[in-house]
Amino acid sequence: MSTIVPDDVARYREEGFLLVPDVLSPEEVASLRRTTDEFVERSRDATSHTEMFDLEDGHTRAAPRLRRIISPHRWHPVYSALVRHPRIIAVLRALWGPNIRFDQSKLNMKSGGFGSPVEWHQDWAFYPHTNDDLAAVGIMIDDVDGDNGPMLVLPRSHLGPVHDHHANGRFCGAIDVKRAGLDVSKAVPCLGRAGTITVHHARLVHGSATNFSVRHRRFLLHQYRAADAWPLLRWPGDWESWTALLVSGEETLTPRLTPMPVRLPLPPAENLGSIYENQRQLRSPYFDRPSGGSGPSARV
Repeated sequence: MSTIVPDDVARYREEGFLLVPDVLSPEEVASLRRTTDEFVERSRDATSHTEMFDLEDGHTRAAPRLRRIISPHRWHPVYSALVRHPRIIAVLRALWGPNIRFDQSKLNMKSGGFGSPVEWHQDWAFYPHTNDDLAAVGIMIDDVDGDNGPMLVLPRSHLGPVHDHHANGRFCGAIDVKRAGLDVSKAVPCLGRAGTITVHHARLVHGSATNFSVRHRRFLLHQYRAADAWPLLRWPGDWESWTALLVSGEETLTPRLTPMPVRLPLPPAENLGSIYENQRQLRSPYFDRPSGGSGPSARV
């Protein structure tokens, strides 16, 4: 199984992301696939978004179109066990030290032929903290290549500004590329075999295109933070819930304050819900959308 070395840590700090192959075993990947298939079957009964399911346009019982499993760690032990997976935590400890806190999870389905895109954005725009030792770990459940909607990242953008993620005066969770003057021509696709993980910095600009291939690109995302990074918004509610999120090391009552650019995600999005709903407000989307039918759309 892969691990990381000091050169990887230096690369993460310079580029803002890492790919680490073979973190999950073939048996763990197979278990994730079986469990995810079970959730697709369960989604047949859903007629609108629920606390578990975020649905693609055109979802029906006969032809389920599941866009995201929301907080999968809450719903099944196969998912929840990965929150504290020792090889994932070892990577984060190498980057930040021993004290690490989990935040939340989601499973973006990106199904073959219609998997929705995610517009360019920075996770930091959604949840600024007292410091920026925050990252998302992406777990590849399927092989990811250039055709099935890989995550695209803009290297070194985590060292630059926090871009405006507003449309019509309200937060929308997306960057208007033209208005921002953002050059995404040097974006890098994150490719790898199932079982590979990605780690991307919370301030890194990233997105993903529609999956126009016939192959799935299911991608389980866990958000983590250094234990001394405290949210500027969204207090977790009670102390027991907060401390239960610690996955490594010791608790602290001393937030680490570093001078970081911040834009608050306010006023809130008109389309409250997942990032997909938030981003409907964007007037000039960058990525092509699938049609409402059963197959890929023409490119717009």
